[in-house]
Amino acid sequence: MKTDKADTRVITTTQGKLELNRYVLRPTDKEQRNALEGILGNRSVVPLDDYLGVSGLPFKLSPRAMLEVAYWAQNQCSFERASTILSEKMDMEVNNDTVRLVANYVGNKVFAEDCARAETAMHMLDTGQLAYSRHHPGVLYIETDGAALNTRTKDEYGSTWRENKLGEVFASDNIRHWTDKNGNSQHRIVKKEYVSYVGPAEQFKKHLLACALRNGYGTYSQTVLLSDGATWIRNIREELFPDAQQILDFYHLCENVNEYAKRLFKMDEAVYKPWAKDICEALKAGEHQRVLTDLESSNGRKLHDCSINLYGYIQNNIANIDYPTYIAKGYFIGSGSIESGNKLVLQQRLKQSGMRWNVESAQPILSLKAKYESNLWQSDVLPLLLPPVSVA
Repeated sequence: MKTDKADTRVITTTQGKLELNRYVLRPTDKEQRNALEGILGNRSVVPLDDYLGVSGLPFKLSPRAMLEVAYWAQNQCSFERASTILSEKMDMEVNNDTVRLVANYVGNKVFAEDCARAETAMHMLDTGQLAYSRHHPGVLYIETDGAALNTRTKDEYGSTWRENKLGEVFASDNIRHWTDKNGNSQHRIVKKEYVSYVGPAEQFKKHLLACALRNGYGTYSQTVLLSDGATWIRNIREELFPDAQQILDFYHLCENVNEYAKRLFKMDEAVYKPWAKDICEALKAGEHQRVLTDLESSNGRKLHDCSINLYGYIQNNIANIDYPTYIAKGYFIGSGSIESGNKLVLQQRLKQSGMRWNVESAQPILSLKAKYESNLWQSDVLPLLLPPVSVA
């Protein structure tokens, strides 16, 4: 490539004369030059993108610019809003569609890295390469839940809803406790990691394992798995975390008790509310055998107009509802943290009014959002596009 000085113009301004020089960029390769001139004649010029060295970059954006776009794409409620923020705050003119494409590009890089880490973790488990050293006296909490995501594609049953599986891992030494002015005990988790996956449990479990290992699974003397009691979660515990104490989220249990009670007593609040309260209090006190006996002898195991088989639900989780013991050990018995995580990672960004997603676009955004909410943007996202800085 060579630079030809085309002409010089002088403009007289209030501040004096201003000289403007115009340059034309021309290819030095003869074949390329002849090909261009055959189309454009002598007006052919080398594209400015080539001259500036950005023609090989995706979307004609520098890596830092792509990271900025991806950050706002996951941080705002829509791609349109992200485009507006980029224009107003960053002086970057990037249209909605480009914001989406850049977010997909960066998010897919993050997701691919997570998938590689997940496959490595699963391979190490399958081949017996994981060496556990339970030297830490604390508790590692693993929480997981599923939440629906509306997509543009129908499944085999005609539904457009897909389940996003969210995992959360944090340790007891990253929990801060205090007593408020009313004498109530409060706590805050200062460090946690989320992992989000739209797809089957068979793949999600690998990501959850990698996340748990990264946060110290195998080094803590105690591991607690908190969940709503879904079968796929029980299966994950049995396969990946056999040493963990699974705890059925007490508040989710109470929701099912109340739903069952409504159907049992035909929505009569005067009857079903005290009955449900008594059942919940009995379960929290560890009297599950009495509850099962009452359900079996008096009310039957299943109601024809209720999707909840309360007897079976309690029976299947009999090893996970010893709440007096859990409370005595200082364990959490409610999965409020993962419920909050669903709002942060999924709902605030992907479940706004009228939103429907392609799975191919939802997963990258969820991966980016999970990194942001886990405070891992600097360590897990930036290095994928920016080269490491060498220190002399």
